[in-house]
Amino acid sequence: MWQVNILTLFPEIYPGPLKFSTPGKAMDAKFWELNTKNIRDFATNKHKTVDNTPFGGGGGMLLRADVLGVAIEKFFIPNGFPIIYLSPKGNLLNQNIAKSIVKSDKGINILCGRFEGIDERVIKEYKIQEVSVGDYVLSSGDIASFAFIDCCLRYVPGYVSNEDSLQDESFGEGRYKYLLEYPHYTKPLVWKSNKVPEVLVSGNHKKIFEWRLNQAEEITKNRRPDLWTKYLNGVEK
Repeated sequence: MWQVNILTLFPEIYPGPLKFSTPGKAMDAKFWELNTKNIRDFATNKHKTVDNTPFGGGGGMLLRADVLGVAIEKFFIPNGFPIIYLSPKGNLLNQNIAKSIVKSDKGINILCGRFEGIDERVIKEYKIQEVSVGDYVLSSGDIASFAFIDCCLRYVPGYVSNEDSLQDESFGEGRYKYLLEYPHYTKPLVWKSNKVPEVLVSGNHKKIFEWRLNQAEEITKNRRPDLWTKYLNGVEK
């Protein structure tokens, strides 16, 4: 069972969307489990204060190093799993990062920030890995955690019933490592005068494969030139 442990100011929002569909079914089937802990539980004053203004001035508030230190040492350190801090200045999340996280350990610790973030000393002291889910800012790491966890879960053994489905999707395996996925069609054959491409109902699997690969290449070239360059070079950067 793959384990996810989360330090957050909002434990009540979990499991949220993760309790539905495939993540929820996988949780019920014991392929993974989720544990949360409120950061305020580790505050020492009667007001449960966890933040303060940044040294040097500036807007916003930062989560305190002393409070987070106790929380991390009591809730994260005993299990020995890597600690991830979801931050816009982290390494951009991709399939390779997700896969390596799942394959390297039996679980993960996620620290969810709030306000302007956390004291930098915490990141350095506990050798925390920073990961970004995109080039934008969210109100808290909790929002990002849902996307991060869902992405990782796809690599937990048994989570995906048909692992072949991981091969040809966007950022898949082999030939599709740097390609966006090709278009999909289902019944009805004709809808609003739009017909399914003939090749997909031809029964010729070789031509279907070639068509799908060609479509994936065209979409990637037009929409993601950065990925297209990697695809042409065949070298990850």
